[in-house]
Amino acid sequence: MAHIHFIGGEKGGVGKSLVARLLAQYLIDHEQPLLGFDTDRSHGALMRFYAGYASPVVVDRYESLDAIIEAAVAEPERCILVDLAAQTQDALTQWMDDSGVLELAGEMGMVLSYWHVMDSGRDSVDLLKKLLDRFGSRLNYVLVQNHIRGDNFDLLEASGEKQRALDLQARVINIKRLHEAAMIKIDGHSSSFWSATQRSDEHVLGILERQRVKLWLKNAYSEIDTLHM
Repeated sequence: MAHIHFIGGEKGGVGKSLVARLLAQYLIDHEQPLLGFDTDRSHGALMRFYAGYASPVVVDRYESLDAIIEAAVAEPERCILVDLAAQTQDALTQWMDDSGVLELAGEMGMVLSYWHVMDSGRDSVDLLKKLLDRFGSRLNYVLVQNHIRGDNFDLLEASGEKQRALDLQARVINIKRLHEAAMIKIDGHSSSFWSATQRSDEHVLGILERQRVKLWLKNAYSEIDTLHM
């Protein structure tokens, strides 16, 4: 069964591309076939860190977005990852509506999941509300509480939007914050998370930095495991 994972959240800086990279590494480490599509024209993370698995896609060109569906149909055993840049939701929604993507997915038994990556701020809650208002029960949702800027998600809890998502069978995972110095070094060397943890790449991270990344990956993988991908 073809499964397309849209990794979004609309707001810049919440860690959408980090989650896309994390999912790519998870699938590679679990020997699951994947294909990535990157919508960020200037700072495409999948294209940069996982170039062998990713292709660019132009979000405001229907024929470019069509390639996502074509790829899923051609090889349904692959997981399709779509890293959505900030402020691309309207263009994606328009394409879905005009092309009947959700209807086609239902007819073909294709699963569409939207990963809503959130920080602890109000904007992420408001954008979740907009997403749920727009798609309701027609999408599968994964709420990613990214602890990039803090661990307090009380605004989300108090808003009622999390419970609303849960009522729509959404699943929730938490991604801990990776130590900033390690992330800066990984990004500076354009290293995959796997490469950054290997002893052969000692020029990227020190011994304890590699250990911290390994522990971070282990925790993140445990969260993803709960989704039974």
